[in-house]
Amino acid sequence: MSAAHRGLASEGAQDLPFEPTPRPPAKPRRSEQRGSRFHVFPAGVTTAGGMDAVITNFSAHNLSEKSLETLNYSCRFDEEFKYILLPVSYSLVFVVGFLLNAIALWIFLKMRPWNPSMVFMFHLSLSDFLYVLSLPTLIYYYAHRSHWPFGVALCKIVRFLFYANLYCSILFLTCISVHRYLGICHPIKALTLVKSRHAHIVCASVWAVVTVCLIPNIIFVTTSRRDNDTVCHDTTSQGAFEEYVDYSSVVMVLLFGVPFLVIMVCYCLMARTLCRPRRGLSASQQGKSSRQKSIKLIIVVLVVFAVSFVPFHITRTIYYTARVLDLNCKFLNIVNFTYKITRPLASMNSCIDPILYFLAGDHYRSKLMFALTRKRQMTTSQRPDPPPPPNNSNMSLIYKNSDLKTRPEAEK
Repeated sequence: MSAAHRGLASEGAQDLPFEPTPRPPAKPRRSEQRGSRFHVFPAGVTTAGGMDAVITNFSAHNLSEKSLETLNYSCRFDEEFKYILLPVSYSLVFVVGFLLNAIALWIFLKMRPWNPSMVFMFHLSLSDFLYVLSLPTLIYYYAHRSHWPFGVALCKIVRFLFYANLYCSILFLTCISVHRYLGICHPIKALTLVKSRHAHIVCASVWAVVTVCLIPNIIFVTTSRRDNDTVCHDTTSQGAFEEYVDYSSVVMVLLFGVPFLVIMVCYCLMARTLCRPRRGLSASQQGKSSRQKSIKLIIVVLVVFAVSFVPFHITRTIYYTARVLDLNCKFLNIVNFTYKITRPLASMNSCIDPILYFLAGDHYRSKLMFALTRKRQMTTSQRPDPPPPPNNSNMSLIYKNSDLKTRPEAEK
């Protein structure tokens, strides 16, 4: 991989510091074998190494080998869209995700004791809630054009929370799907073998596995200076980028590829069972509510994967591959633009997951409706009672009594 593309960072080509004197390689790079590329861009466009100078009016025969190395950093990305897209999208995800997941956590805590599905949903909501708490720092970061004033430790925590939420959500959705598969295809085994304590053990294992897998990510992530700004890298420094790509590829296969394959197999088997009529039961006895709940679960989980997880992992893989293969600058700009768009989509799972609780969980839905109706009744009961209407019968009785008193006086 050429020095130009090692200088790119996943949060944008501008994230990595420019190195004026890169180390000489042990063997000729692919860019030297094909001939160095020189890209001339307008001033102010972001460079791969954070360099804002414009290279103009030069001749190749006057350039030394050191100058050629420097010019390989001149693949520049125009990322003005990022400073509008990411703050706005992260702000929406923060507001909506914070409210929905806070309500979900409150309802789950009111619903104890939990069945296994509720255990998985609670931990999924907890993961989403922890992630949205980190979004204000990213909103500030991109609104101030990639300036990070919060220190290295918080940078590592924020980047860790993004990937922890990403892969915990995938694994918890996998657990929910497998549990529903057992309930549909093997109902007797699901009732006798799967208990709430087993679900708690599985959730603890998910948190532990994701944390262990992301420990290298905490080590890779760092900050650096660019001009007068501090940049919080989403990947790592330029010298360790190839190692980071290898590491992230293994994590993607283990925590995204394998769970996604398990979910698709479970849903195919569930669809076959749901479409098959049960012998000895009429159409009204086929378990209509359970069937509808399972279908809703399948739809919501597939929407989460189609909107949030699959586009992000596909575009990130293409982006990393383009950098490793040292593809041309124009293609890198296109891939970089596409990858940046899918980052907010990956965060949207924090807003879509609460829909799963409402549609697939009967107890959650009834508890939420009860809480809303109870609040409405309390507000109506606190209103002052209107004054009672005048009682016409009492008025007429008073009038008759007064008339009887005056009549004897008239006779006298």
